[in-house]
Amino acid sequence: MFMTLLDGSDRQLASAISRLAYANPFLPERIEYEREALGAEFVPGGTLWNSRGEPSANMRALHERSEALAGRLSARLAQGVRPSADDLQLYEDVVIYFLFSRYEDDFYRLIEERAPGATVSVYRSFRQDVERLLQVPRATVVADRDVAHVFAIYFQIRRAFHYIFRNIIGSSAPVIRLRAAVWQSIFTRDMRRYRRSLYQRMGDVATLIVGPSGTGKELVARAIGLARYVPFDGTRQTFTEDFAGSFHALNPSALSPTLIESELFGHRRGAFTGALADRAGWLEVCPPLGSVFLDEIGELDPAIQVKLLRVLQERTFQRLGDTRDRHFQGKIIAATNRDLAREMLAGRFRQDFYYRLCSDLIVTPSLEEQLRAAPGERGALVRFIAGRVAGEAEAESLAAETERWIDAHLGPGYAWPGNVRELEQCVRNVMIRGEYRPPRSATVSVRRRVADEILAGSLAADDVLRRYCTLVYAETGSFQETGRRLQLDRRTVREKIDQGLLAELRGEA
Repeated sequence: MFMTLLDGSDRQLASAISRLAYANPFLPERIEYEREALGAEFVPGGTLWNSRGEPSANMRALHERSEALAGRLSARLAQGVRPSADDLQLYEDVVIYFLFSRYEDDFYRLIEERAPGATVSVYRSFRQDVERLLQVPRATVVADRDVAHVFAIYFQIRRAFHYIFRNIIGSSAPVIRLRAAVWQSIFTRDMRRYRRSLYQRMGDVATLIVGPSGTGKELVARAIGLARYVPFDGTRQTFTEDFAGSFHALNPSALSPTLIESELFGHRRGAFTGALADRAGWLEVCPPLGSVFLDEIGELDPAIQVKLLRVLQERTFQRLGDTRDRHFQGKIIAATNRDLAREMLAGRFRQDFYYRLCSDLIVTPSLEEQLRAAPGERGALVRFIAGRVAGEAEAESLAAETERWIDAHLGPGYAWPGNVRELEQCVRNVMIRGEYRPPRSATVSVRRRVADEILAGSLAADDVLRRYCTLVYAETGSFQETGRRLQLDRRTVREKIDQGLLAELRGEA
C-alpha cells in the first residue's frame, strides 16, 4: 500500500525544484521556478551569475532548501514509507538537484585541472551520497550501473555552463536567447530524454551556426564541442576521454581544395605532389566523442560538399588516393556568414548538403542587434574586452578611454559592421594609438543591413515587424499611409516605429 511521502508544502517545494533540475538555465523560466521554490526568500535581481559564473544568492538558498528536503524525505523512506511513482520521481529530482549543487565546485576544479586519465577521487564520496539518498530500501531510484552515468552527466552540465557563459558575453535579450539555444544544442529541449538515451546520439546531429562575420560563431562551436558527453568509468574512477582535446577547428577558406581534402580526409603517399607519406585527416583523428568544426563552410568547393554529404549520411569517407572506407564517429559543427539560401539558388551550395546540416541551426546576433536591444551593453563588452587585451589592472582605464573615443568620434548610433571583432580592434587601437578609424568600405547601408538580418533569420517576429514598419514609414512619412500599405492600424504603426533606426535611415537619405 502506498503512503504519502510528500505533504502540501514539501510537495510544492519539490515540484519547483524538480522543474529547476531539468530547466534550461539561460531561459527566463528558471527565474520563475526559483521564485516559486523560495517564496519570500527570493531575491529580485539576484538571479543572474557574476562575471565568473558563480551562483547567485537564490541558488545558494536553493541548495540549503534542497538538502533539507532531501534529508526529510530520505528519512521517511528509511522508516518504511512506500511512495507512489509520482512522489518517487519528485524525490529523485530533488536529490538530483541537491547533489549537483553539492559537487558543482568539484566539477569546476576538474575543468580547470584538465588532467586526462587522472583518478577522480571525489567520485567515491559522490557514490556514497548516491547510495545513501537514491538507493534506499523500497525506493531504489538509481541503479548501481547508473551512478557513473549521473556523474558524467553532472560534469557535462558544469562544462556546458562554463563554456557557454565564458564564450558568449553580454546580457541583452539576443545574447540570452543565443545562450539558451546553445544549451539546447547540447542537451536538446528535454533534459530527461537526453539523460535517458539521447546523450549517446547527439554526435549524429550536425550543428550549423549562421550569422554575420565577427559575431563569435567559433566561440559558440567551441562551447558545444567542449561540452560533449564523456562517459565515466566508475571502476577505474576516470573519464574515458579527454574533453579538452576533442575539438578540432578547420577554416576551409584559408586552404586550397586539395589541402582541404587532405586536412579533412587524410591522404595516401603519392596522392598528390608533396604527399610524401600516409596521413590521417581530422575526421579520422577525431575521437568518437569529439567534434570537427568547419568554419566558413559556405565557401566549400561543391566537390568537397559531396564528400562531406557522404560523411553526414553514411558516416564514412576515404583518404585521398585510397579506396578503403573509414568511419567518422564524431560530431560535425559548421559555420558560415553567407546567405546559404542565396548560395543554393545560385548553385554554389548543394541543397542536399544544407538539409543535412540544418537539423540543429543556431543564429548569432550582430552587435548592432545586441546594442539596439540593450544600449548599455556596449560598456560591458568594452570592459570585458579591455580586461582580456590589457589585463585586469588596466581594464577600467582603457575601457573608459575607449568609451570616450567612441562617443566623441563614432557616436552611439555607429552600426559596428565588423561586430564584436571590430569592437575588439577598436579597443586595441585606442590602447596603442589613442584612436580608432573604421575603414569607409566597412559602412553598410542601413537597408542592406536590415535585409541581411531578415535573410539570416536572426530577428524575432516583433523585431521584423518593427523594422519593416520603420522602413516603410521612412519612405512615406505618414503613419496612415504606412498603415494602409501594411494593413495595420496607424496607432500600431506609431508604436512599432524604431526611432534609432528611423534616424539612421533619414541620415542616409
